Amino acid sequence: MAKESKPKKSPKIFILDTNVILHDATSINQFRENDVVIPLTVIEELDHFKRGSQVINLNAREFARTLDSMTGTALFNGGVSMGKGRGKVRIGVSRGISTEIKEIFKEDTPDHRILSVALDWNKKYKNKSNVVLVTKDVNLRMKAKALGIQAEDYTTDRVTSIEELYSGKEIIEDFDDDFIVKLFQAPYEVPAKQALKRLNGDAVPNKFYIMRNTSRSVLAYLDQDMENIRKVDKNIIYGIKPRNAEQTFAVDALTNNSIPLVTLTGKAGTGKTLLALASALHVRKFYRQIFVARPIVPLSNKDIGYLPGDVQSKIEPYMQPLWDNLRVIQDQFSETDKQSQLISNMTKDEKLVIEPLSYIRGRSLQRIFFIVDEAQNLTPHEIKTIITRVGEGSKVVFTGDIYQIDHPYLDSQSNGLSYLIDHFKGQKLYAHINLEKGERSELAELASNLL
Repeated sequence: MAKESKPKKSPKIFILDTNVILHDATSINQFRENDVVIPLTVIEELDHFKRGSQVINLNAREFARTLDSMTGTALFNGGVSMGKGRGKVRIGVSRGISTEIKEIFKEDTPDHRILSVALDWNKKYKNKSNVVLVTKDVNLRMKAKALGIQAEDYTTDRVTSIEELYSGKEIIEDFDDDFIVKLFQAPYEVPAKQALKRLNGDAVPNKFYIMRNTSRSVLAYLDQDMENIRKVDKNIIYGIKPRNAEQTFAVDALTNNSIPLVTLTGKAGTGKTLLALASALHVRKFYRQIFVARPIVPLSNKDIGYLPGDVQSKIEPYMQPLWDNLRVIQDQFSETDKQSQLISNMTKDEKLVIEPLSYIRGRSLQRIFFIVDEAQNLTPHEIKTIITRVGEGSKVVFTGDIYQIDHPYLDSQSNGLSYLIDHFKGQKLYAHINLEKGERSELAELASNLL
């Protein structure tokens, strides 16, 4: 008797919100054999984002070109196939807002028109779980569920577990005394094969270690080729002295020119930006310029255009923390000291540039020490866009706190910084350190932990 074949599952219908496409212009390709519906309202909303140089503007234009390449009227009828074994994509048109939605939500908004499309599709299928609204807007997901519509976040570029995110460092207790002693003797390195069994099975290039026993301890790291374990020294960089082992590790990675990509995470006061800036100044002779930037994420999700004043006065509050960190470094020296004057001259001659990230995107990134602060407010696609534009001889440093996110559609698992750490772990061109101990003051550390 022939084995009875299982019934073929019908494809799901995924209805995409505007924010999903602005987050990832290739999102329609991520649903495999399932169908994708783009509400016509989404097309209208995307039209408002086509002009500009931000990544969301680039994504809007790229998506428009993708739809335009799907010729004919099939997009509005049966849909266009996305390839063999793949689902179809189509435009969903609703005749205004449905009566059910008007009765509950009253207002005629783009969100409610998108809900109407989802509700129309939901009524077509007996199996309601086959129709899913995909949006990064948590409030819209709640509204959909209130109407009996399945709703999900877009999780394709989401980190699986934030608790297991790579920290870049490890403490190893009861380490062999002879091994530690050798690291204190020239050439201050030991073949890694003598210690790999003790590295808890998680040995990756450029990982840092605190190796200790009852009598002594040493700071060390596994080199890029995983051939040697080398001693890490506590070095003063441009007047700034690391105050703990994590900061010492960070400085080592930041000043190592053979590591072109570094990420630093940690709560406020752990020294991420300060160490990155001081390190850039310390190794400045190897680079043509130092760029320091941060994304502008206005409060209450409002564009900076609503703020009074000219462009410079609008962006100044967002850039001020970077200037404050530079001032801390400059204050390590007297005003007449050549190192203090060098900082002033570098900013005057644009050898050291502090600007919003959107201003720097169009610049050449050849032999640049590029620091991107508050990187937790970037999407994975934005992180990729920055790194893929980096030229030869440049170094990129991303700093941020993955638990302090201002972006309305990102969280600790979906932001670009977490995504980068998760995907680059183990690469020989990459190093990461999570800074845990605050060093601003005892009060600042207490507030960071309690509030």
